[in-house]
Amino acid sequence: MNAAPVLALAVVISGRGSNMVAIARACQGGQIPARVARVIADRPGAGGIALAQQLGLDVQVVPARELATPAAFEAALHASIEASGARLVVLAGFMRILSPEFAQRYAGRMLNIHPSLLPKYPGLHTHERALAAGEQEHGASVHFVTSELDAGPVVLQGRVPVLPGDTAERLSARVQEQEHIIYPKVVGWIATGRLKLVDGQPWLDGHPLGQPVVTG
Repeated sequence: MNAAPVLALAVVISGRGSNMVAIARACQGGQIPARVARVIADRPGAGGIALAQQLGLDVQVVPARELATPAAFEAALHASIEASGARLVVLAGFMRILSPEFAQRYAGRMLNIHPSLLPKYPGLHTHERALAAGEQEHGASVHFVTSELDAGPVVLQGRVPVLPGDTAERLSARVQEQEHIIYPKVVGWIATGRLKLVDGQPWLDGHPLGQPVVTG
């Protein structure tokens, strides 16, 4: 029997790269039929660069601040992705807003993870906002990227309880534990052909996904 083809990934980071590491280890450990073809950082000081190098991954810095315009950055990012041979783009702690044109170019082939139970709390400071609102549960969402910020179809959510006395830091740490579980899982669904985006609608195991799968 032939092994499943290995899906090539481009993982784009801005910071520590903890989700990148979780995905790379899942690939290298044989948990999913995928490989990280390239890690792309938008700033040379990103902490994830050293971690990627320790894992033996190809790393390229596309320094957004050194490029004249957002369009120039996106052109360089696109060139790096295409040169890597990646078929799926994984945004993992990537802190820049991509243009609708860039999102459309990779429609159905670009994922993001967001630290809230979307559609609640798009944007920044999600843990602080959840605490301020008195939420009883919080979490993270993996979604396909579309032209609208944090508004693409959500596929999988990991939920955690908000505990008495929680701080944003404590809550963030528990949410991140869920992120490291759910993001590799969704990449694996795509790598094995279980998950596809069809006319803007996620399909899992041959059926339209009306609501996100929930874990935690």
